[in-house]
Amino acid sequence: MEKQWFTISVYSENNVGLLNRISGIFLKRHINIEGLNVSKSEIEGISKFTIVVFTTEEWVRKIVGQIEKQIEVIRAFYHTDEETIYQESALFKIASNLLFDERQIQNIIKDNNAQIVTVSRDFFVVAKSGRRSEVDEMYSQLKPYGIMQFVRSGRIAVSKAEMQISALLQEFQTTNN
Repeated sequence: MEKQWFTISVYSENNVGLLNRISGIFLKRHINIEGLNVSKSEIEGISKFTIVVFTTEEWVRKIVGQIEKQIEVIRAFYHTDEETIYQESALFKIASNLLFDERQIQNIIKDNNAQIVTVSRDFFVVAKSGRRSEVDEMYSQLKPYGIMQFVRSGRIAVSKAEMQISALLQEFQTTNN
């Protein structure tokens, strides 16, 4: 089987230690977590883990099965990149003098649909949202000018197809109230 990018969505109760157990599932199989985001979901009291991995479908299926065995996990799903709508966010901290001395910096910001979020005497910060490849492209364009700091978020994603999780979560919420 061919390796590809998968987005795993895990809906769970918000309990201490679950992230550690989930990451252990990947560790045992020597599969690197390329991106991780945890947030609240559309149902109050339920968290959503978004995990990005580069592996085979066979392995991702096994991993999702193991994740679902965790007592706090309500349901886990996996999707290919084609089955999801996703974004990442990144912040670039750059020396302020470059904003005025290097006209190309302004073009890079404009061409990448990025925004300057703050400017100080010593530095300015640019925010970029988009697909991983778009953030990588902007990084490679800014790198020759010098990046003081760089950080990117984990992927946030929703599936293109309707997921029956909302009804399941609603039922879960009703039985726990």
